[in-house]
Amino acid sequence: MALGDRRYMSQTQAQTRAGEYDEGLRKYMLGVYNYMAIAMGITGLVAFATAQSPALLQAIYGTPLQWVVMLAPLGFVLFLSMRVHKMSASAAQLTFWVFSAVMGLSLAYIFIAYTGASVARMFFITAGAFAGLSLFGYTTKKDLSGMGSFLMMGLIGIIIASLVNLFLQSPAMMWVISVVGVLVFAGLTAYDTQQIKNMYYAADSGEVATKKSIMGALRLYLDFLNMFLFLLQLFGNRN
Repeated sequence: MALGDRRYMSQTQAQTRAGEYDEGLRKYMLGVYNYMAIAMGITGLVAFATAQSPALLQAIYGTPLQWVVMLAPLGFVLFLSMRVHKMSASAAQLTFWVFSAVMGLSLAYIFIAYTGASVARMFFITAGAFAGLSLFGYTTKKDLSGMGSFLMMGLIGIIIASLVNLFLQSPAMMWVISVVGVLVFAGLTAYDTQQIKNMYYAADSGEVATKKSIMGALRLYLDFLNMFLFLLQLFGNRN
């Protein structure tokens, strides 16, 4: 009887721990998506507000300041990636918000280059695709880690081809880059979601959990944004 009681207690404790883990994981992933959504909202608002100000557009895109605005987001990503472990959670959060605002400055041109209707349409298409791909990455039992090296090779290829096309200015090459870009970032959305899920540990709490959520949000933010931009290049209606 005592042995049966111990087995019952062991099973009950295991079920309790599993329930606590699942609840913690859901809370953690919700935090990741919330950070990403807020950052995307900041980027969109800053980009739209900048596009409505001819003086600000001229100050940014009519001077060498445009290179600072274009390269600053990359600097923020590198800084946050390398320093997040030494930063407080509040400092990491502030850096992420500033990064999203600076990204908005660098993306103001899309409201000038493309019609508002096509920007909105591509955004909602991207949102739907992102939701499906991220849900797949979260729920699938298949290990997607094998995709990582392949997707990184594709990403490096996109970067190199884009740099080459700065000089060639080939529409055909840009079309190929955009198609490959959509596929690569679609794959990265599912892959990163699973990796972010695997980063969670029930023992993590407080600042550690917050900083993990911020870095996860950064990865998904970049996946969403790049997929959106490549779709816009493929199907957006230009002004």
